Amino acid sequence: MAVGVWLAGGRGSVAVTAIVGATAIRAHLTDPAGCVTELPQLRSPALPALGELVFGGHDLVATPLCKKADALATAGVLPARLVAAVGAELAAIEPEIRPVPVAATQHEAAELIAGDIAAFRQRHHLERVVVVNLCATEPAATPHPSHADADALRDALGQPGVVLPPSSLYAYAAFTAGCSYVDFTPSTGARLPALDTLAARHAVPYAGHDGKTGETLVKSVLAPMFAMRNLRVRTWSGTNLLGGGDGANLADPGANAAKATSKQRVLGQTLGYEPQGSTRIEYVDDIGDFKTAWDLITFSGFLGTAMRMEFTWHGCDSALAAPLVLDLARLTAAAHKAGRTGPLTELAFFFKDPLGPAVPHALAEQWALLLSFVRGLGNA
Repeated sequence: MAVGVWLAGGRGSVAVTAIVGATAIRAHLTDPAGCVTELPQLRSPALPALGELVFGGHDLVATPLCKKADALATAGVLPARLVAAVGAELAAIEPEIRPVPVAATQHEAAELIAGDIAAFRQRHHLERVVVVNLCATEPAATPHPSHADADALRDALGQPGVVLPPSSLYAYAAFTAGCSYVDFTPSTGARLPALDTLAARHAVPYAGHDGKTGETLVKSVLAPMFAMRNLRVRTWSGTNLLGGGDGANLADPGANAAKATSKQRVLGQTLGYEPQGSTRIEYVDDIGDFKTAWDLITFSGFLGTAMRMEFTWHGCDSALAAPLVLDLARLTAAAHKAGRTGPLTELAFFFKDPLGPAVPHALAEQWALLLSFVRGLGNA
């Protein structure tokens, strides 16, 4: 049965790349490179097929999907031939990407969001819907007493003012609509005690946060190497240059700080200590949807010999992120069907700052967790 994927930020670069990619794969116009769930080790009848995904969502902007896809093709993100080939399918999806509801209170806004999702599920006769947050990165949420209690949160949302940031309001709406939730951003999302309680009440799972697509992916491979070889990392500093909407949003100091913290956390978790250094993020409009990272690592070996390593990562953000969005939608929908509730810690493989206090940050360990998770779904 079909599964809905409701994209918060449905007209953005990552969302449109995911939609075009899934549509093109379904039409056998391209292969599923980058989709982890298409690897032989992870193929499972428990997962909905890529062709069973139905897309909808919200966005603040009204740029037509076809126009956004054309712009991504011009920028070198999408192959122009694929955009042309799936034009009719994009036009059919167009009405399902709706304006973000506006209301007098956040409780009313959450009800309108949940209502749009419920109507989408009914129109397409969907078995279930996964809500995926692809909106712009937010600054850290302003603490509020109601964040600790689900009943207090409901009452607070009914009052004027902002109680939840947008990522968390989407999690609230998803859970009350009986939908699972994935936060692909470093925003707060479902990481509040009240929202965890709400997910348990509605028996839905959630996953997050901050998709691991570039520099941090490399860190999660290299940091275990230093640890396992007993080489002391003295400093690890990185500079990230990116353009596009994400880069422009990260020019905001609050959003920038949230992203940088998420990117750096893998080192302390993997090495067992915090090396000196930091991650710097800079917006460069001219490089568009592409990003470049330079990292410098200094470390000590036998007898204290000082050594260093440098690497450069250059990639296309949307092309790296979009297949992971499709993977996470399939895995989260399957987990929901299997009766899983609460945080899906086994999906740490996909995130810079994964849910759960004891979740490993080393990619190989995360991969082992993911394999076990998918096998378990097949036995559910």
